[in-house]
Amino acid sequence: MTDVQTKPRHPLVIVASRIPATLTMVALLLIVGVVFAGLWRPFEDSPLWESVAYGLPAFLEGRWWTPITGTFFVNHPLVYILTIASFVGMAYLEFRRGSRVAIAYYTIGQLFAIFASALLVWLFAFLPWPWAQAEALVLDVGPSGGAMACIAAAAGLLAAPWRVRAWVVLLGFTVVSLFFWGSLADLEHAVAVVLVLFVDRSLRLQRTTLREQRLLAFVTILVLLAVEILTFLVPTDGPFGRTTATGGSILDIGIDIVVVLVVANGLRRGRRWAWVVSIILGVFNVLTGLLFVTLLVFVPGAEIESSVGDVSVAIAQSALWGILLVYLLWVRGAFAAHRKATIGVGAEPSVDDVKDALHADGGGTLSWMTTWRGNSYARTADGIVAYQKRAGVAIALADPLGPEGSRAQSVEDFITMTERAGLIPCFFSASDATKAAVPESWRSIVVADDTIVDLPGLEFTGKAWSAVRTSINRAVREDVTFRMTRLSDESWGIQQQLRAISEMWVGDKGLPEMGFTLGTLDEAKDPEVRLAVAVSANGDVDGFLSWLPIYGGDGRVRGWTLDLMRRRDGGFGPVMEFLIGSSAKHFSEEGAEIMSLSGAPLAHDYPPDAGAIAGLSDWLATMLEPVYGFGSLHRFKEKFHPRYETMYLLFRDESDLTRIGAGLTRAFLPDATLRQFAGAGVELMRGERD
Repeated sequence: MTDVQTKPRHPLVIVASRIPATLTMVALLLIVGVVFAGLWRPFEDSPLWESVAYGLPAFLEGRWWTPITGTFFVNHPLVYILTIASFVGMAYLEFRRGSRVAIAYYTIGQLFAIFASALLVWLFAFLPWPWAQAEALVLDVGPSGGAMACIAAAAGLLAAPWRVRAWVVLLGFTVVSLFFWGSLADLEHAVAVVLVLFVDRSLRLQRTTLREQRLLAFVTILVLLAVEILTFLVPTDGPFGRTTATGGSILDIGIDIVVVLVVANGLRRGRRWAWVVSIILGVFNVLTGLLFVTLLVFVPGAEIESSVGDVSVAIAQSALWGILLVYLLWVRGAFAAHRKATIGVGAEPSVDDVKDALHADGGGTLSWMTTWRGNSYARTADGIVAYQKRAGVAIALADPLGPEGSRAQSVEDFITMTERAGLIPCFFSASDATKAAVPESWRSIVVADDTIVDLPGLEFTGKAWSAVRTSINRAVREDVTFRMTRLSDESWGIQQQLRAISEMWVGDKGLPEMGFTLGTLDEAKDPEVRLAVAVSANGDVDGFLSWLPIYGGDGRVRGWTLDLMRRRDGGFGPVMEFLIGSSAKHFSEEGAEIMSLSGAPLAHDYPPDAGAIAGLSDWLATMLEPVYGFGSLHRFKEKFHPRYETMYLLFRDESDLTRIGAGLTRAFLPDATLRQFAGAGVELMRGERD
């Protein structure tokens, strides 16, 4: 008897099977739209309108069934598009938490929105408030109250920090639509969202990071700018009254836009000056709104408007400014960053301090690179973090330095200090230990695999090592010699040959030598860096390598990391295999434990479920191959049968990636010109076509 293999279901079928309640609601809406012609004719013109629509008039006349019947009608054919799209929140909620939860949120949200809105307009109608008195006579249909409740509940299910961001967008939408358009439906939406906000309590601003507190202020002030532009262009009709487009000078609006955008960007970066300016603007707008409200109590509205113009928009905007003002005062500690703020505790460490830390406590295979020029240093409680400040990003290189037990705390301290300074923190080429130390909400991308050769007992025997063994034997036959040395110990003539070889290699790339984690001969001048040189029988240098020390603590070098790899055109063919193999043998005899061939960028073997990240990495590797040959380099290193240790880019979330990308570009190519970037782009396009 054979097993019957079932054909795997399509992903869309799987998703559909998990959201039956949402699909049923959408289907009922469409069926009702077809049966009662609402899909092609405005239903509000139908004789059935008053019989099925809900609202305060329906309840006063005893039509208590209307919250049920009105839910399945839509007032205009064009509104069907937005109505069906709004069920995305219910679909996500049902997919994540099941049909019962989604139905409960929808039903309670819809009924609460309908009855609470009717109660509010009934109460407000007793006041001399024209908007409330007008809305108390309005009927409505549609499922949008329940749909908005589900959207709010779905926002609460998102992972940090997207949860807060979704709430900010949702609250901004409901507040602006209510304040400036103020239909009964807008009131229902706001009531439904507020219900879920208080029931779920998923928006906990007191637990958000500095970055999210700043982002909320940034988005809010942009909403105020959008309101100003909207009221300039289109009329409004909200709780504060009906207005026409304010008009005015486009130049004045343009200046306001520039000023607000500058202040908003300052708030996003946590600048104190932007907070002070925002407080001043907020106080001014709130006082202006209070003045207009006071005048309206004692002076007829027509006389005020004839003197100062339409006050409805000013009052509504002052209300929004009041909300922002309270928030800015509440989270004032998030806006203490200065443009020249330093990162770290006490005085900035020097390069000598960094070397002392490496000698005393050891480091990883890339730790010596933290001593190179271009790096800054942040002193933490018990360690040091090397970083570069590029494009508003603080890019920490490798793992923190210092005692092993303090490194997790150094990660936390660095993140806190950079965010307070208004910078975006990230860790580049970090190990699993640093990945474990960052907050759980952080993301990671594999940027390279560190290729490590274990040296104890290393022998070039067997078929697997034939390429290395052949290169060494051929070097003996051709009288090519190997020398482990230091750059400063070599003669002027040898040094000039090394420089000529390096400059020839750089000239072929079209871009300057990459920095950050890729050194040059200048970094090889350090007396603690060693040079492996292959010299031909006639005294020419055929190739060379530079090796960076890997300290294991107590001043002991436990291994070496490969940095520079350069060869002379027309020289000894397998010079790289010869140099690496000879270096491995030399280091092994000295008692070193490991030899790192450094990271292999964009050459990670991703698991089958890696998804988009694997595809992006493969695409980048293909694109960059004509310029830097990362894939070829990875295949070359496989000849030495290394083991792999993953190296990560660690960052807060995807919204930082654009800035991080710009920062890394400048870190690796600080001296590249636009012309060189353009030339490299041409090479990339040629490589893609090939």
